[in-house]
Amino acid sequence: MKITAAKTLYKSDFNLWLEENIKCLKQKKLDQLDIDNLIEEMEAMGRSEKKAFRSNLEQLLMHLLKWKYQPNKRSGSWERSILEHRNGILEDLEDSPSLKPYFDQVFDKCYQNSRKYAKAETLLNLDIFPDVCPFTRTQILTPDYLPKS
Repeated sequence: MKITAAKTLYKSDFNLWLEENIKCLKQKKLDQLDIDNLIEEMEAMGRSEKKAFRSNLEQLLMHLLKWKYQPNKRSGSWERSILEHRNGILEDLEDSPSLKPYFDQVFDKCYQNSRKYAKAETLLNLDIFPDVCPFTRTQILTPDYLPKS
């Protein structure tokens, strides 16, 4: 595949473009790779992975807050959400241990977003939810941890 054809293919049939570039990589035909678009896609993948990681963290924190501060409204769907989003984070950290510093970097911002989401979902006053996260990072990542009210 010629590079000009690869660049055209990128715009007209992304999946075929991907398959062709994979084939070139496997056959070590590096001169036929669409390097510019490969770089763009790899950067987008990294951003997408981090965005999904932040989303899982925010959803987990929001449900932990709801669990702790609305004990009378606890439900199986809240517990399932806690498990699902915690598992997503744990799997991401297992697959990409280099995300651990990112976890620490975005934690406070994710917690602040989670407070606002919890307020919106519960209709409780924002002041009910502490300014500083009431859960340790260890608790948040412990598979069976659920906060007490």
